[in-house]
Amino acid sequence: MKPLIPLAVLLLLGACSILPQGETLTVYQLPASQGARAQAAPVDWALQVNRPLAPPLLDSTRIAVLPEGDRISAYQGVRWDDRGPLLLRDRMIEAFRADGRIPAVSSDDSQLVTDLVLAGDLRAFQSEYQGGRVEVHILLEARLEHSASRRMLASRRFEVREAASGAAPDQVVRAFGLAADRLSAEVLDWTLARGAQAAARN
Repeated sequence: MKPLIPLAVLLLLGACSILPQGETLTVYQLPASQGARAQAAPVDWALQVNRPLAPPLLDSTRIAVLPEGDRISAYQGVRWDDRGPLLLRDRMIEAFRADGRIPAVSSDDSQLVTDLVLAGDLRAFQSEYQGGRVEVHILLEARLEHSASRRMLASRRFEVREAASGAAPDQVVRAFGLAADRLSAEVLDWTLARGAQAAARN
C-alpha cells in the first residue's frame, strides 16, 4: 500500500505541492456501473438529484482512509477525478437513468424544474481497516423533498460496506465502485417507493 499522509496536514498545505519531487500523481474515477434497465412502466414525475452535503474532509478529491481508530488519512500520490459528493451524486444519477423508471432525472447543476428533489448528507466516503482487512464505507443520510414547497417527504439512512480484495489503491477503488452501486440501487428503490406515495397523495 502506498504511504499515508494525515488529511489534516494535506488541508493545511492548501494549494502548495504535497507530492515529493518527481512523484507521479495517479487520478482515479469510479469504475463503470453495472446497472441494468428495469422492465416496468415509467413514472410521470421528474427528479432532481442534488450533490450531498459533506464535511471538508470528505468534500475533497483525496481518497480518505481510516488506517486505525478515528485517525483520518489519505493515500499519497492518488486522487479522485472529482470531489467525493459529486462522484456519489453522479453515480446515483447514472443508476436512475440506467433503470429508466424515472424518465426525467437531472442534477442540481442544471437548475431544471422537477417534481421531487433527492438531497442528503454524506457522512462517510472512505476506506477503513477492520481486523486487518480493508473495506469501503459509504454512509448517506438521504432526504426526498417536494421541489416547489421544499417540504420533506421522507428521509432514510443508507449505509454500505464493501470489502476490498487488497490494500492497493486500485483494489480499494474497485471496492468503492461496488459500494456506490449497492448504495445507488437501494436509494433508487426507496425513491421510487416514496415518490409513488407522494404522487398518490397528490
